[in-house]
Amino acid sequence: MVTDPIADYLTRIRNAQMAQHRIVEIPASNLKKRITEILYDQGYILKYKFEDDSKQGLIKIALKYDPSTKQPAIRSLDRISRPGLRQYAKPAEIKRVSNGLGIAILSTSKGVLTDKQAKANNVGGEVLCSIS
Repeated sequence: MVTDPIADYLTRIRNAQMAQHRIVEIPASNLKKRITEILYDQGYILKYKFEDDSKQGLIKIALKYDPSTKQPAIRSLDRISRPGLRQYAKPAEIKRVSNGLGIAILSTSKGVLTDKQAKANNVGGEVLCSIS
C-alpha cells in the first residue's frame, strides 16, 4: 500500500526519465488522471492513455524528450504538500515556479488547477507539486 500516491506518481515519472524510458505506467486515480491532463496541456508529456482493467486502471504516459540533446522536457518534479505537512495557499500567496517558467498544481474547490488558473479564478487550495 502506498501512503502518498501523488509522491509515488511523481517518483515513477522521475525514475522513468532518469532511465530514459519512453513510456511509464502508473496506477490510476481521478486525481492522477487530472494531473496527467494538466501535464499534457502544458506540454510536459507527449501523450497519455487511460486504460481500465478489472481493478484500478492504468495511466500510460509517453514521456517527452528534446530530440537533439535527449534531455527530458520535465527538469524537476517536486512534491510540495505531504500527508504529514499539508501546504495551503491563498490566491495572493501562490508562488511562481522558476520565475514563471514552471507550473504549480493545486487542488482547489474548483478542481485541480495550475497556479495561473487558480489565480485567474481567485481561488486558493492545497499546493500538490511544482514542475519545471
